[in-house]
Amino acid sequence: MKQRLNYQTVAPEALKGMMELEKYVAGSGLEHSLYELVKLRASQINGCAYCIDMHSKDARKAGETEQRLYALTAWKETSFYTPRERAALAWTEAMTLISKNDMPDALYQQLTEHFSEKEQVALTMAIVAINGWNRLAIGFRVKPGSYNPSNTL
Repeated sequence: MKQRLNYQTVAPEALKGMMELEKYVAGSGLEHSLYELVKLRASQINGCAYCIDMHSKDARKAGETEQRLYALTAWKETSFYTPRERAALAWTEAMTLISKNDMPDALYQQLTEHFSEKEQVALTMAIVAINGWNRLAIGFRVKPGSYNPSNTL
């Protein structure tokens, strides 16, 4: 599959808002490992090969285990994730598939048991951001496999 265009070079000013959102989430206090799991899970749901490649590499670099990365698509059937991570993953799935559900109160209640109000906003903004990045990468067919985590901050 051929990349359609490089949106980063064509319109770098269009990414300023996305980068500010990333900066907010990164400084919000959410655990880096949790943030990587959320980004990877949303990317899996959306079928974004570039982002799956990127976030699995970033998660490994941050110390995530192979077992937890491989089992992420079936996280509900494992005991590898903490209750807080499970609440975040459930919220991620519901938000990513929002057109297919009604965001039930029971799901929100689970979220409130593990996240403060400020953390709920940060987590939701993280999900908003990765879904946006997924759509950019999929829409413009960014080539998977080219991401190198050693070239990042």
